[in-house]
Amino acid sequence: MKFIDTVFEKLARNPKRIVFPDGSEPRTMHAACEFAARKLGAPVLLGHRDQIESVAKGEGIDLHNKRRKIAIIDPSNSVELPTFCERLERLDRYKKFGVSDSREIMINPNYFGAMMIQYGLADGLVGGAGEYAGGLLRPLLQILKPLPEYRTVFGCMILELPDRPVGDDGVLFLADSAVIPEPTVEQLATIAVHTSNLYCRLRDNRARVAMLSFSTKGSSGSAAAKKIAAASALARQMVEQRATDAGEESGVADIEIDGEMQADTALDPALALRKAPGSQVAGQANVLVFPDLNSGNIALKLVQYLANARSYGQILLGLSKPAADVSRGATAETILGVAGIVGLQAIEYHTRYRD
Repeated sequence: MKFIDTVFEKLARNPKRIVFPDGSEPRTMHAACEFAARKLGAPVLLGHRDQIESVAKGEGIDLHNKRRKIAIIDPSNSVELPTFCERLERLDRYKKFGVSDSREIMINPNYFGAMMIQYGLADGLVGGAGEYAGGLLRPLLQILKPLPEYRTVFGCMILELPDRPVGDDGVLFLADSAVIPEPTVEQLATIAVHTSNLYCRLRDNRARVAMLSFSTKGSSGSAAAKKIAAASALARQMVEQRATDAGEESGVADIEIDGEMQADTALDPALALRKAPGSQVAGQANVLVFPDLNSGNIALKLVQYLANARSYGQILLGLSKPAADVSRGATAETILGVAGIVGLQAIEYHTRYRD
């Protein structure tokens, strides 16, 4: 069974409402229709109704099929708009937006969608298909509350290479390839721990996290390599402390973190025996943490292009509500898969973060 099929199977047992700010984007429409057809939940398209209806007609999409429920909301005439404007005006950061009319901000589907998930009118958000990443990420950071235990917001991309003997049956989690240009030691450790948490929840398997570098186990004495080694040590301490606080010794066994190590050492079992003997991660890593945004994003794009990998993300971690910022090049299939992952996250968020 493909990775994403396991996600759909779990979500179908507890469907969720996902809002799509790119409501008039054809790929988003196709994904929303399939989301509803698979009974994964109720999709909500944001945008001008006339434009959405016109694009749907051109694409041969029936948005009014009684067998699937697809909602359309135009922020400019929504009954929620006045309330959302009032809530926006109460935010301290609103004064820094540089506009005097809160309505001007809130009719933007990205801001409206962020407000919807913040106040429980939707369970998760998937956007970004129609614009640059900052267009979606900025509203999310300005409106959503952060999760205090994360201390940072970052992106995780999930890749599936079904014909390659890497990761967990060809599935790899990559972070951060979306948000933080030059992460600190603490940020790298946070990225490692919480990406591995996501891996464990979605895969029901042990996370083996490789903290990537151009060096393996001290082969370079550079400051850059030492930074990754320090982040690895801190991440292991964080995992051990979490298990201690929870009183669950077994919690430590769910996550293995090692580094610094080169990418080939992380993925190639034969090479791992020579360069990192005794490592519980080398040669079998299923989570890859990159030293900076340049290396993470470049590696991601190369694997997508050269290996024709199925990709799902960016899944944004560190926010109090589930959200994802997909690439402008995302296909309808990718958007559907990401919506499924966000929906599955929402199930856990409703349990862990009720407040």
